[in-house]
Amino acid sequence: MPFHIVLLVLFAALLHAGWNALLRSGVDRLWSMTVMCLAVALAGTAIAVFLPAPAKASWIYAALSAGLHVGYNLFLVRSYQVGDLGQTYPISRGSSPVLVTAAASAFAGESAGPTTLLGIALVSGGIISLAFRGRRLAVPSLPYALGTGCFIAAYSVADGIGVRLSGAPMAYTAWMCALWGVLMPAVYIGLRGTSSLFAVRPGFWTAFMGGLVSLLAYGIVIYAMSGAPMGAVSALRETSVLFAALIGYFFLGESLTLRKMLACTVIAVGTFLIG
Repeated sequence: MPFHIVLLVLFAALLHAGWNALLRSGVDRLWSMTVMCLAVALAGTAIAVFLPAPAKASWIYAALSAGLHVGYNLFLVRSYQVGDLGQTYPISRGSSPVLVTAAASAFAGESAGPTTLLGIALVSGGIISLAFRGRRLAVPSLPYALGTGCFIAAYSVADGIGVRLSGAPMAYTAWMCALWGVLMPAVYIGLRGTSSLFAVRPGFWTAFMGGLVSLLAYGIVIYAMSGAPMGAVSALRETSVLFAALIGYFFLGESLTLRKMLACTVIAVGTFLIG
């Protein structure tokens, strides 16, 4: 994988951990996520109108990914309601690279060499180990965290295929995110009503800026998948768990144990092998 792609995806990982920390620290996470999606919709639409439209063959994947993103949002919010960032995030993010690698092989005909596969396994294993407490995986939100990982894998592969068919990675990203950003507020309004979404609350601008950060982070990932193996890009992206562990420790009062530091070392070795 080209070194500049590795650096870009690692930067996206840092951005991704940042907006997840913003969501985890919010009081009403469903509302915060929906405000993020409003920002994504506005920014995506503003960018898309200045770009040539992606190829018609890619639109079905953009629509599929937008719907899968809504499912991901709902599962992520639910998992954060019953678990802390230091446990929920590793399960959802650690399970996805292996799932992406398998799905990319099945649906996109991708294959990875032994070194890359070992790197992906180390990254996933190291990430998931962060959720253990002693020898037990005691995560109250485990079903939702695993469901989140499945949604991540599904939309990642949909976007990996879609962006390659699009002929225009930036336009594909902008239109997909605009669709996603419209669908999520519609779901929120169906659940809680319009007045709840647009009520003035503390944290609006924090969530709005988080949405812009998430758009930039995932745009980088989609660009990387246009020319690099999906599984490898996914594994590099999920090194965001390293950044999330540090954010959780310094800003959210979560612990940073010897186990976490060893897991971070394993993840770093896996990242080196992939890169």
